[in-house]
Amino acid sequence: MTPSSSTPDTPGSGRAAAPRRARAVSLVAECEPMVWLTGAGLALALFMIVVLLALLGFEGTRSLWPRPLLLIERADGTRLMGEVTRHETATTRHDADDTGRRRLLRTGNVELTGEHYTWVPDAAVQREEHPEWALVVERLAWGRFYGLPTAFRRDGEVVAETPGAVWEAFRQAHPGVRRRWAERRRLETVDVGRVNRTLEQARLRVRRAALRDGPAAASTRAAEAALAAAEAATAATFAELQERIESLNQANAAHEIVLVTADGTERRLALADVVRAYPANRLGWAGRLGVYLARWREFLFDNPREANSEGGVFPAIFGTVVMTLLMSVAVVPFGVLAALYLREYARAGLVVTTVRISINNLAGVPSIVFGVFGLGFFCYLIGASIDQVFFAAQLPNPTFGKGGILWAALTLALLTVPVVIVATEEALAAVPNSMREGSYACGASKWQTIRRIVLPRAMPGIMTGMILALARGAGEVAPLMLVGAVKLAPELPIDGTAPFLHPERSFMHLGFHIYDLGFQSQNSEAAKPMVFTTALLLIAIVFCLNLLAVWLRQRLRRRFAAASF
Repeated sequence: MTPSSSTPDTPGSGRAAAPRRARAVSLVAECEPMVWLTGAGLALALFMIVVLLALLGFEGTRSLWPRPLLLIERADGTRLMGEVTRHETATTRHDADDTGRRRLLRTGNVELTGEHYTWVPDAAVQREEHPEWALVVERLAWGRFYGLPTAFRRDGEVVAETPGAVWEAFRQAHPGVRRRWAERRRLETVDVGRVNRTLEQARLRVRRAALRDGPAAASTRAAEAALAAAEAATAATFAELQERIESLNQANAAHEIVLVTADGTERRLALADVVRAYPANRLGWAGRLGVYLARWREFLFDNPREANSEGGVFPAIFGTVVMTLLMSVAVVPFGVLAALYLREYARAGLVVTTVRISINNLAGVPSIVFGVFGLGFFCYLIGASIDQVFFAAQLPNPTFGKGGILWAALTLALLTVPVVIVATEEALAAVPNSMREGSYACGASKWQTIRRIVLPRAMPGIMTGMILALARGAGEVAPLMLVGAVKLAPELPIDGTAPFLHPERSFMHLGFHIYDLGFQSQNSEAAKPMVFTTALLLIAIVFCLNLLAVWLRQRLRRRFAAASF
């Protein structure tokens, strides 16, 4: 009998087994599309972060690099000299087909021309060159000046006339002029300020006595006599300081450099007003690097000038760091205590659930709302009450009843406390209950268990919440505009005068400084490079603060490795 074609092959039949058809596998069932989708999302996020950091790094670091000076003669005969800061291909308004390349020239000399920058189309350029002895002069006021040196004057007499001799005379005289300028500034800010503070304290004692005992009281008359004695004692000191300041001013006024602009205008510049000068087209790589590093030193350690578009940002750096640290000191204990009560003590119920929902909703409240609350509650209510009780003699000038670094730190603490509470609750929940039960079995109380068992093992998670709070609070700007951050605050919140910490003082903040440069600067083109540099610096500071917190968290995690989560 012939076997049917449907008979299956047996191992001994001698016929080769037909290959089995592979079963179709659904990509959706194997989650392959989700793998690609999630991977693409991660790659996109990383790409955006890298692009952002690369843009800030490139624009922020190159903004301080010195550029060569270009002298341009246009077809109409006008001459311009400056630094080329940007190129672009432009389309004229009259004819859309007429396109061409143009350059943005930083011409400086604003007191003569009224402009900081000028667009120069290449089609309008008749001739251009790089003058060998063209100088870039960075000044205390009026921004940069560009010109060719023609003379150096000392005590009204010309001592050098050739460009090389003028530059050499400038190099020899300028360091001494800057030292005298720094000494004069120290006398005006430190020594004269000390005399004024002494007199102000004596006047405040008179006013306190008058408010407490009356204007005709013996204590008031004694305070008035002390004020008169202080005025007599400080008069000689003040006269001596004024004499020294005038002597330094006269010594600096003896030195002048004469420059000629591209259009032939002659200008005398006092060396006391010159921060830095250099022949841009004669500098080699080492010379440019020296100017670059000097600008970075000025940017990091000096005060701002020229409406914050020039100079340094040291007060803003100091204010940002101090405010962030004060915020951390305020928010972490408060947030941890609140989370401890919710997790360890409170009974689950409607009230606790409502509180948790409210905390989560607070994280979504706009930051400007917290700023309004801080202004009304801390400044106008708490601060005004403190002034009425402790600083009545200073009224109507408020001491704590206005924006200050303390109120700014507390406002941002309220802004970031939901982050700390949520992170701390999760950290406390991650501690195994067996550890709590073992502690209770050994006779420990509730608080002893929390303090010795739960909190040490939850500390890495608490530090995570602090890191998130630091990252958010350090970059907030809107609340600070209402509760203490200002455009310029030369007096630091911490200094060498008693009581050394001044929480009532206004302060500068890098985030507010970026806003001021980008939107409030009178010269937006000059401010653009500083915006990138300041933003890069703010990211670096936040990164360093977070790095310190991460290092502390890692140490705690290694200490309690068994309870890591």
